[in-house]
Amino acid sequence: MEAVYEDFLVEPGPHWKRYVVGTGALEPTGSTLRFVVAGVASLKYSDAQIDDYQGLPRRRFPWRSPLTLTVRARFSHAAADGPAGVAPGLRGTAGFGFWNDPFLMTGARLPALPRALWFFYSSPPSNMKLDLHAPGHGWKAATIDALRPAALLLAPLAPLAVVLMNLRPVYRALWPPIQRALNVREATVDVDMTGWHTYTIDWGVERTRFSVDGEPVLEDAPSPQGPLGFVMWLDNQSMVVTPQGRVGWCLLDVPGREWMEVDRLAIEPDFGSDS
Repeated sequence: MEAVYEDFLVEPGPHWKRYVVGTGALEPTGSTLRFVVAGVASLKYSDAQIDDYQGLPRRRFPWRSPLTLTVRARFSHAAADGPAGVAPGLRGTAGFGFWNDPFLMTGARLPALPRALWFFYSSPPSNMKLDLHAPGHGWKAATIDALRPAALLLAPLAPLAVVLMNLRPVYRALWPPIQRALNVREATVDVDMTGWHTYTIDWGVERTRFSVDGEPVLEDAPSPQGPLGFVMWLDNQSMVVTPQGRVGWCLLDVPGREWMEVDRLAIEPDFGSDS
């Protein structure tokens, strides 16, 4: 793994693959790169994305721990909070970090359970409440590794577990050990998304640390296994996945123009560390 540094003074470098769908656009400004979605109806998927794994089998995805990701970014809108279509704010999903692209978005691969560590945003009506103590939508630091042996051993019990999770006392008692088996940890990133902030992920062999402007927002999170690919995106989708068995997907109207703007991206492997 070689370090990657991108300041977006020119077009994104040759390391990056583009994925632009619908009204999505990647707009260089001369000193930054804007990921834009504008004027899209809920019948059409739109995405503005760069990544480094399109066309690769998962075993050849480029990144493993230990490494440090640094991104300086801001958004056109603050986080939405409230019923979809009522509360103003960024609509859809957005973020940056590492994952295994389990849903066949950029290559002919077999489906897989998710592995990811990233800063991830989703607006209502998204509800992906996988951490007992974190909300199901919003701007979050998050990890998951559903391919761990401990998680796979629980798979035969999933139908019964889904039924039991609908009983609130049972959910509060049984979900935490299941969450640990899935390596799920999340924390809300409580900053103004419209301001410039420096986001950092220190992906260690065993534990991962997320920080914003040098201040920790999620520490001692379990590290997913690699190899994983880097992704940075903004789109208009909404997803529901809950321990109670609620699963859904839809697209959202974005009547105006929204964007994520980035002026620095660095991925720095730590060859001398085993933490």
